[in-house]
Amino acid sequence: MLSDRINQVGESATLAVDSKAKAMRASGVDVIGFGAGEPNFPTADYIVDAAAQACRDPKNHRYTPTAGLPELREAIAWKTRRDSGFDVDQSQVVVTNGGKQAVYETMQVLVNPGDEVIVPAPYWTSYPEAVKLAGGVPVEVFAGAERGFEPGVADFEAVRTQRTKAVVINTPNNPTGAVWSDATLTDIARWADDNHIWIISDEIYEHLTYDGAGTGYVGALVPQVRDRLIVLNGVAKTYAMTGWRVGWAVAPQPVARAITKLQGHLTSNVADVSQQAALAAVCGPLDVVAGMREAFDRRRKAIVSDLNAVRGVTCPMPRGAFYAFADIRPLLGAPLGLHGSVADSSSHFATLLLDEAHVAAVPGEAFGAPGYLRFSYALDDESLTEGMRRLREWVG
Repeated sequence: MLSDRINQVGESATLAVDSKAKAMRASGVDVIGFGAGEPNFPTADYIVDAAAQACRDPKNHRYTPTAGLPELREAIAWKTRRDSGFDVDQSQVVVTNGGKQAVYETMQVLVNPGDEVIVPAPYWTSYPEAVKLAGGVPVEVFAGAERGFEPGVADFEAVRTQRTKAVVINTPNNPTGAVWSDATLTDIARWADDNHIWIISDEIYEHLTYDGAGTGYVGALVPQVRDRLIVLNGVAKTYAMTGWRVGWAVAPQPVARAITKLQGHLTSNVADVSQQAALAAVCGPLDVVAGMREAFDRRRKAIVSDLNAVRGVTCPMPRGAFYAFADIRPLLGAPLGLHGSVADSSSHFATLLLDEAHVAAVPGEAFGAPGYLRFSYALDDESLTEGMRRLREWVG
């Protein structure tokens, strides 16, 4: 009854874990959730105040241009110059309903049936599904913890074919927290330019880095790739605005026009009030993210220490985002918990962990990395400590 297109796409594992955890809480179960990639901080008052004021102005009760409010697009162009390091015009900016829509629309306008998109693994769960929905073929390239979860040009060249259309870059990375070096990004960008391959750079965690690491920006490092570069971003992570649903794509003008055309038939514009809130965020200071980053840094060190203290678990120290990516492969096939349950995969392990210990984490299968679990440390310190205690006691 359903289309082949939707039948070949898997559900979002991160949202599925979060939904199950919330359902269990609603039924009275005390669940500690490490699943959702969502800061536990409130949106800053100055942003909320801007939205409240916008609500009271009737001009904000109407449609906006499909590509977004001109003043917001101009602010995003300014922010791109400040952070990503190259000049863009507001005509290159399309405001989308969250970063996920920017990913989907980018794949829809770039990818033809049979085109291949290189997706470095571990990857955010929605990248390959967005490629499939466009009729394309996601080509996974895996780099493990022993390489810092950082692939190289040789990995990409080994899978390149005449159908290779684009490569996805996500640094700081979800789910690993890896921050790719400028040298790696430069090599990848030059390789892509030499082979006429598009670069899709997801920079949504750009301001969440630690230990002196900095986000590298392809458009600044290798200027000649800008004609084939699409930058994806949004306010969700930097400003704790996941529920406001404002993302964007910055692209060459023909691509931006195509994304706008698609969005005109898909959702039209982002909610006007949310755009006004995003305008306040983008034009405001980065003090908010500095405070969050300090808390995340403390939690990062705590959760990695706790994970490595669990029998059979190994977790490298992430340098960006707010995720710890733990290797649990030695625990597969071993008795767990009071009942001696045995997990044959990280997906099965995550199910048992939630059902028996009431701790929610996302299995590595969702990210192209079986045998791993992703733990978001974007939760309060007390819950983090309690969740790690439950994990340690459950494993034994």
